Order: sequence, then structure tokens, then C-alpha cells
Amino acid sequence: MAAVKQTGRFRMLRWLGDDRAAASARRRLLPEGRLAGPMPWIIAIMMFLTILAAALAMAMGQARGALGSALAGRVTIQIIDADPQARNVQTQTLDGRLRNIGWIAAVHVVPETELAEQLRPWLGGDPAEADLPIPALIDVDLASGVGGDRRAELSRIVKGVAPSARVQAHADFLSPLLSMLASLGWLSIAIVVLMVLATGAVVVLAARSAHATHRGTIETLHMMGATDVQIARLFQRRIALDALLGSLAGFTLAVPVLLLLAQRAGALDSGLIGAAALPPLAWPALALFPLGAVLVAAGAARFTVLRALGQTL
Repeated sequence: MAAVKQTGRFRMLRWLGDDRAAASARRRLLPEGRLAGPMPWIIAIMMFLTILAAALAMAMGQARGALGSALAGRVTIQIIDADPQARNVQTQTLDGRLRNIGWIAAVHVVPETELAEQLRPWLGGDPAEADLPIPALIDVDLASGVGGDRRAELSRIVKGVAPSARVQAHADFLSPLLSMLASLGWLSIAIVVLMVLATGAVVVLAARSAHATHRGTIETLHMMGATDVQIARLFQRRIALDALLGSLAGFTLAVPVLLLLAQRAGALDSGLIGAAALPPLAWPALALFPLGAVLVAAGAARFTVLRALGQTL
């Protein structure tokens, strides 16, 4: 009869989750918590690194998409004839012919003075004074959706007017840069996955340690009529709370770092670095990471404790 009363008392404490006695029992079972043990601090460090890696992956994806779309239809024509008069005639002829082609959106002949200004820091003076021939440059913007067959046709048109000219697509020239951005993005995603696995491993170790430490208390609870699921829920609550506190601490530390990096990148006034800015939906997505850490920690703790209890009995 006494055993029945004690079993009913435990079940009452279990269902009344906000009762002081139930809360006191959970604290006695798992006394560590609220940043008192090492696990919340470890999760905070891993969440900090995870947020940075995830932000880097999003920024690299944004930069690759922006550069890819900007360079998809850009072509530069270099007319390198040594004779200035012939070079000017070829440039004017190509300028007039390319402007009449329907699948070419824009044609821009780069002024010679602008090229001279760009070469001045490298040559240490005026290229005209050094009697150096400056190639003529024509920037061409192809219409949206133009494929490689049109680029081949453009090359044939250019070669027909200026046989020594070079036709260079910006996407081909910068393809190694786009590949590097893609590699950095995938590497950042791999780091995020490894951090998630590491978080799960830390939770598993913490749950096993807590189970081994409180084995006597668990046996007493079993004799009072507690089920494995009820006991596992006690571990799950405490570890989920530790994970929540740790992940929020890591996220709070990562946000100022990202804002500082964004400010420094904006001060550089670089088109490439500006393209790597975080997309608008990046911050809401990053805010979901602490919630994901709590779910991973709660699931790993529940699975570990239930498995340990099943092996014990």
C-alpha cells in the first residue's frame, strides 16, 4: 500500500511540472546547470564558430551569385595593332558594327586617357611619353540569355575586322575566382556540419556522465515506479536548458563580430568584397541556429539516456 502511494506521488510530481517539489527533484538529480558546468561553455564556443562559418557560407554564395550574374554577359575586346592609325580605324569600325547587332545590349569604347591613368602607377609616368602602344579596349554587354554560340559569332565578327584582336569573356577570366568562392562556401558548410556533430557528441558525453553519476538515484526512482521515459525527460530538460543558455551566449558574441566585419568590409569600398555582403534573409536564418542547437541537444540527450537505461536493466 505504501509503495502504491509513493508511485502515485511520483507521478503527480511528474505531471505537475511547475510544482516546486518536482523542480527541486530535477535539480537534485542534475545539480549542474545554468552555466555552472562545462557543457554550456563548450556549446557557446561551438555556436560562435558555427555562426561565423554559416555567415561565411552565405556570404560566399551571395558573392558567387552576384559576380556570376554580373560577368555572364560581359566581354572585353582588345585591339592590339601596333599602328595607332590602324588601331583607331579598327576600333571605330567595330564600334559601329557591334551597335547594330540585336543580341548586344551595350558597347563602350574605353577612352585612351582612362587607360593611361590606369597604367600610370605601373609605368611610373605617362605611357605616351614612354612611346608605348596602348591597346584599344571595347567593353561589350551581351543581351540576357545569350549563349556560347553568340560569343563565338562575336569572336568571328571581331576577327573579321581586326585579325590581331583578342576577345575575352569576363566569366572565363574570373572562373578561378568563382571556383575559389564556391570552395570556400562548401568548406564553410562542412564546418557547420562538423560543429553540429561535435555538439551532439558533447551532449552524449554529458548525458552518459550524468547517468553514471546519478545511477543510485535512478535506481531509487525506478523502485518508486518511474519509467525510463520519465527519467530521460529529466535529463532532457536540464541538458536542453544548458544548450539554450550556451547557444544564446555564442550567438550573442558572434553578432557583434559579424557587424564589425561588415563595417570594415564596407569601408574598403571594394566591389568584390561588397558582393560578399550577407543576403537579407541571412540574419533570420542565423537566428534559427540556437533553436537548432537546443533540438539537437534534447534529442541526443533523450536517445543517450534511454539507451543507457535500456542496457542497465
